[in-house]
Amino acid sequence: MLEVNALSKKYGKKTILNEISFRVEKGEIIGLVGENGAGKSTLLNMIATLQQPTDGHLAINGLDYKKHYKSLRKLIGYVPQDIAVWEDFSVKENMLFFEKLSWKRKTNEELRKLCTDMELDKWEVPVKTLSGGMKRKLNLAISLIHDPVVLLLDEPTVGIDLKSRMEIGNYLKDQALQNEKIIVYTSHDMDEIISLCDRVLCIGEDPFYDNILKKAGKEIVSF
Repeated sequence: MLEVNALSKKYGKKTILNEISFRVEKGEIIGLVGENGAGKSTLLNMIATLQQPTDGHLAINGLDYKKHYKSLRKLIGYVPQDIAVWEDFSVKENMLFFEKLSWKRKTNEELRKLCTDMELDKWEVPVKTLSGGMKRKLNLAISLIHDPVVLLLDEPTVGIDLKSRMEIGNYLKDQALQNEKIIVYTSHDMDEIISLCDRVLCIGEDPFYDNILKKAGKEIVSF
């Protein structure tokens, strides 16, 4: 379980997030929506241990971030909005490179399966020749090399074709269902949020998101 308790973030006198609390169970996909600048990426960065909260507490499976910081980093996979891969390397070379930086060792076959499971079969092809959708899949595959418990995705399908978005969505559903991943997912594509997520968190209490999601029958919590 991922627990976020009264989490706040301030920069000087400016409050970005104010006492946000929620829980995400194993096998659950949570959508995170809100206007640009609402604090979605800041929240993901704090869960990913990339930023420290001003106040509040975070825990994974009962382990508090402040006491178990280094151990918990090994349980988290993070896919940033910007694609972070080596363009001149092949898919294989990227996977092998990031495997060396990982806390878990994987065979070539295991690394390749991570890619083929999400329809990324261009194993020997330079990344710079791939479509945007294929690069996004590689970004996701890299984040899964160390078998994280919590997977954080910051608009992982922005700017890619519908087929790739659907393939990524189906793959994430399988990860949640079969491997009990805890997934937190941000997107401005409301169709994607509705089809993929079990529940939705809205930062900013925006009636635009409330209306769309309630019509779709989605449970939504606003902060």
